[in-house]
Amino acid sequence: RFLHLMSALKAWLLDTLPGQVTDLQRILEQWSPDVVLSDVTLWAPGLVLRETHGLSLGICSFALGCMIPGQDTPPWGMGLPSSSTHQRRAFNRGINWLIEHMTDDFRRYANRLRADYGLVPLAEPIHAHLGKVPLYLVPSVPELDYGRNDLPASVHYVGPLTHTAANRADQPDWFGELSRESPVIHVCEGTLHVQDPFLLRAAAEGLSNRPYQVIMTTGPHRKPSELGLSGHWANVRIEQWVPHEALLPLTDLVITTGGAGITLSALQAGIPLVLAPTEWDKFDNAQRVVEAGAGIRIPPARCSPQRLNKIVERILGEATFLANAKRLSTLLKSQGGAARAAELVETILIPASRT
Repeated sequence: RFLHLMSALKAWLLDTLPGQVTDLQRILEQWSPDVVLSDVTLWAPGLVLRETHGLSLGICSFALGCMIPGQDTPPWGMGLPSSSTHQRRAFNRGINWLIEHMTDDFRRYANRLRADYGLVPLAEPIHAHLGKVPLYLVPSVPELDYGRNDLPASVHYVGPLTHTAANRADQPDWFGELSRESPVIHVCEGTLHVQDPFLLRAAAEGLSNRPYQVIMTTGPHRKPSELGLSGHWANVRIEQWVPHEALLPLTDLVITTGGAGITLSALQAGIPLVLAPTEWDKFDNAQRVVEAGAGIRIPPARCSPQRLNKIVERILGEATFLANAKRLSTLLKSQGGAARAAELVETILIPASRT
């Protein structure tokens, strides 16, 4: 599994790098920007162009935690617990050392690509190198990132970077049928989930004919009829897409695979979660929600209808989950979001030399 993951990451992050450089060089030459803000998974700006073109570079992440490695911090992507004890910190130091050595080939390949542009080899993990940019934005809060105190001053937690607002014109007519007399539960597997719809199926079977109003979305790329989810359940509605800006204010619980977008949106709305993480950043997102006391994590292989129903009953029955979600909502909203991120970008602007 580890080798398969490394191969997939190499193809995604490094094999595409020469093409990224070519495309972005053209833009830099035509536009001459004073600052570049890059997605954390687009590596050409941080691995090549910052040095070859003297860029003032900012990096914007998408996940709940910062990807810059720390000695005692759990390695990214594995969904491991925080470093809350001496034993856990020692374990994290050991596994970080092991992963750094297991990914030597990955870094050597990155260094070969850098050499093509006349750049010296990296002597540190790639995400540690990316952490040396002037600005590193994390769309979260320290409380969802284990309260790390080992990050450079360039790292700023700004809360979710949302830009849309609820629009009554976007609300389906059936929204008027939702009642506040029973909990509203939203179930989704993320925008690009292409695996077996295990979570939707478990929710449909486990929560049907229960005292809940269940709103399930398949994603615009999948039709409910194609997923075997066309059963007749009086309390379950299945749609391809529903605007979260309109639905989440009416929602009491979110059940999801743990993608950053829906997880942060739910927490910003003060909604507790059930998370069944499947891949990429979702394991870490889920673990952070669990340690913040705002949700429960369930392995996909154990996500049976009966077990899911029991977890839902527990979250809705124990007030601490809702209280912690609301606490995180207050913290996330206080960070400033996109407006604060824009202010920080302005602080790294290189004054224009042209008149």
